[in-house]
Amino acid sequence: MEALRAQLRAIIQREMQQDPAHDIAHLDRVWANAHRIAKSEHGVNLRVLLGATYFHDLVNLPKDAHNRAEASRMSAEKAAPFLTDLGFTPDEIKAAQHAIAAHSYSAGIPPESFEAEILRDADRLDALGAVGIARTFMVAGTMGRPLLDPNDPFAADRDLDDQLWSIDHWHLKLLQLPHEMVTEKGRKIARKRARLMLAYLKQLAKEMDTDLPDHWAKLLQ
Repeated sequence: MEALRAQLRAIIQREMQQDPAHDIAHLDRVWANAHRIAKSEHGVNLRVLLGATYFHDLVNLPKDAHNRAEASRMSAEKAAPFLTDLGFTPDEIKAAQHAIAAHSYSAGIPPESFEAEILRDADRLDALGAVGIARTFMVAGTMGRPLLDPNDPFAADRDLDDQLWSIDHWHLKLLQLPHEMVTEKGRKIARKRARLMLAYLKQLAKEMDTDLPDHWAKLLQ
């Protein structure tokens, strides 16, 4: 597996358009998450899971690209010849392609295999916790999006809008992720990482001499 992983990483370094939040380190973390979850599941094809993990962002489109929702399908299509060259069977390639296509939040494709469920959870875990905090702000900085609304930072009396304010994205999507995990291990890890993010928000509110509205904590209930 380590030899295959090294080959996959080499392909990614050549072929993937990387950005601060979607780079080889992201793929390594997602694989660590996936491997950790896979140990708690039965019947997982680790070879398929490994290939799908390292190729899931093979086509990496900007967050604000008009065809962003197609990126996972495009990645699955682009991955096929590389997987063939690496000795994957047709059935393995088909399984890896499904896992790649179904991992995406925006694509809305239901995962229909253990490998697809695990990759989806593993990728979403990298949007939570300490790394998730860092990635949020890296993406926001790239897009020129402010941290928060200076007049109502935690949306106490306004509608949430993550197209304008970076922190709003936590409420609208990231802190919802623990409820959307499909594996038991993924849910357990996600809840722990989301609690860390909530603690960060409480500290941020304290440093701004304000309070964090109750509707934030209720997300994790």
